[in-house]
Amino acid sequence: MTRTSKADLPEPSECVATVWPATRRAIRLVGELYFWQGGSLWIGTGSGRTALHAHHAHHIALSLGRPVRICMDPPARPAEVMGAFVPSKLRHECEFDGPLVHIFIEPESAEGHALARRFGATAIQSLPTAHALDLSLDLTTALQQCGAGAAMVEVCKAMVGRLAGLDTVVRPPLDPRLATSIEYLRGSIRNGTSLKEAAAVARLSPSRYRHLFVAQTGTSFRAYVLWLRLNMAVQSATEGHSWTTCAHEAGFADSSHLTRTFKRMFGINPASLVLK
Repeated sequence: MTRTSKADLPEPSECVATVWPATRRAIRLVGELYFWQGGSLWIGTGSGRTALHAHHAHHIALSLGRPVRICMDPPARPAEVMGAFVPSKLRHECEFDGPLVHIFIEPESAEGHALARRFGATAIQSLPTAHALDLSLDLTTALQQCGAGAAMVEVCKAMVGRLAGLDTVVRPPLDPRLATSIEYLRGSIRNGTSLKEAAAVARLSPSRYRHLFVAQTGTSFRAYVLWLRLNMAVQSATEGHSWTTCAHEAGFADSSHLTRTFKRMFGINPASLVLK
């Protein structure tokens, strides 16, 4: 795989509408998940149409077969694309049928900031078909060669860096006190944490920390912690635990609480996932 310079990157464009089917098919996703600090890769086969949803992370969708249909809220005619970038917190729904890739990148990360600078934060942007196909081929080839594990994560991270136009990974433009507290949150989320604890790590008062968190990340402390907890629940599911166990481990009251939150964030029921 070759590195693409920022000057060589094709320009994204706003999605062109197509006709949206009247019926909604139930979602089913079968595949593998890979997690790293600040991102995750979901690769496999899926079919169906999601509900309207919005997630904390930026979303890169790539088809490995038939085009993906995707549209913003309020519902309009969807776009049919081989690849698209969906900014953080933008409500949307999508329909797919076949092999596909979903990549989620936290907007607080270096890659997240670079993606937002390149693609913007107010609309779904389609990737040129040829470029999307190249990225998909990179990932499928890597999956065949690397199999599961750390090697696949490194391939995906490098691909995201190229897509964002990053020749090297740079520090996210966050206040150092906030960056330290976010690193603490990622490491302690399994044991539960509070705004007061995170503020203490940042050496700020809770009120000052809450204000700084929103100003620097564009989201609330509570919303970010919820995103981390959802990711922890999914990671637990990949280890073979039931969704009830996953819910309790991630701090949800029960599996119903997890299901409602998951559907609001991803547009699907977690039971629709079949994890290898």
